[in-house]
Amino acid sequence: MLALVSLCIVVVVWWLATARRDSKSLPGPRPWPIIGSLHVLGGYKSPFEAFTALSKVYGDIFGISLGPAQCVVVNNFRLIKEVLINKGGDFGGRPDFLRYHKLFGGDRNNSLALCDWSALQKTRRSIAKSYCSPRFTSLQYDRVNEVGADELEVFLAKLQKLPQNTPIDIKPLILGTCANMFTQYMCSTRFAYDDPEFRKIVRYFDEIFWEINQGYAVDFLPWLLPIYQGHMKKLSHWAAEIRQFILSRIIDKHRATLDINSPPKDFTDALLIHLEEDPNMNWQHIIFELEDFIGGHSAIGNLVMITLASVVKYPEVAEHIQKEVDAVTKGKRSPNLFDKANMPYTEATLWEALRKASSPIVPHVATTDTEIDGYKIEKGTMVFLNNYELNVGEDYWNNPEKFMPERFLTHSGRVTKPGHFIPFSTGKRTCIGQRLVQCFSFIILATILQHYDVSAGSEMEMKPGCVAVPPDCFKLVLTPRKTPPTSG
Repeated sequence: MLALVSLCIVVVVWWLATARRDSKSLPGPRPWPIIGSLHVLGGYKSPFEAFTALSKVYGDIFGISLGPAQCVVVNNFRLIKEVLINKGGDFGGRPDFLRYHKLFGGDRNNSLALCDWSALQKTRRSIAKSYCSPRFTSLQYDRVNEVGADELEVFLAKLQKLPQNTPIDIKPLILGTCANMFTQYMCSTRFAYDDPEFRKIVRYFDEIFWEINQGYAVDFLPWLLPIYQGHMKKLSHWAAEIRQFILSRIIDKHRATLDINSPPKDFTDALLIHLEEDPNMNWQHIIFELEDFIGGHSAIGNLVMITLASVVKYPEVAEHIQKEVDAVTKGKRSPNLFDKANMPYTEATLWEALRKASSPIVPHVATTDTEIDGYKIEKGTMVFLNNYELNVGEDYWNNPEKFMPERFLTHSGRVTKPGHFIPFSTGKRTCIGQRLVQCFSFIILATILQHYDVSAGSEMEMKPGCVAVPPDCFKLVLTPRKTPPTSG
């Protein structure tokens, strides 16, 4: 009985302290004991939908307690720029979620995307930049184009062997294609689609991509960990299997033939050479960086699936893309990256799919006491950047609920993106691999629609505010197109 009374006293004191703190700080919902305002998010399909709704009540910046975590939500482009660009150095941290540690060998700082910003992470990004952000006129861009074209020939041959005019689970094949594009480009290595280890690893990468795009109560209430033990073990298992595959099937072969006195032949060589030359780099940094970037193929596969779902729902979009690809290739060859300039509608379709998916930017964490819009922000505060509102809000778009690729085209037909559209974030922590995502997704989408009409094979349900689709998702029907015109 005494213990129960003591607990009640603690809760009341905590409640009063929170109330006093809230009255002097940012506006926002009054938290409940222990869970904070997690209950407020429960009535929405996506927490970012909840943030948008709350912004109508509390304004473009408000505070919210999620469990014991003190958080701030910013909901307009001006404030998001303040966090990411003007004060990017103050908000270089990432959330300390237990799941993130499980995925990266017990330390989320092994990940480039989920680590806190540091000089080491800056070095790791600089090594990757020329490979993961290839300039249009560079040899690396030529290599991306070559790898994509070669792999799509294998992909088309596999597609032709699948049942036609009947629902098929195409996602594993698309993901395998994306994975081979990445391993070919970054590691000079490709794998057979029926290689059981390769198929398993591609599946695990997809599971992790879905996982990263989800939220769980244990992220904010770590005392729930005993309930999530099975889930955490699964994450650790996926990560360990991926790491072992990369080590045994890619890195060991590179180490056996590495010549540190010769220019690197690929990204893997560049990492291994840097390991030999930089005393601040260790073995863990190398393997996790390679794993991070190879895992980027999952983002492309999921984006292609989301885009295919959109063109199924809006067949006029697919027809427009097919006219573009037919006009450019004349039916005599496959599309390539150098066709992008002449296929603006296809590129715009991918941007529109990204806008509608509205995948959230990974939360940032204040690494020092600072301010946003004049409000004091304490060190350790988590900051949610509501780009869901930037992507689908009526203040930013005409008819935002409609799927309209032409919104990304000028009157003269060139691709244009408004400044507030930042699907890959912005500032020092912008997605370093975004150009590879744009390149590979473009040629995959164009190639599929060049050869096939696509229709629904099952119900297609998308989660709002999420660029990932479940690993076991909807099926599609591929119907071979009639031979496109060969002239004119």
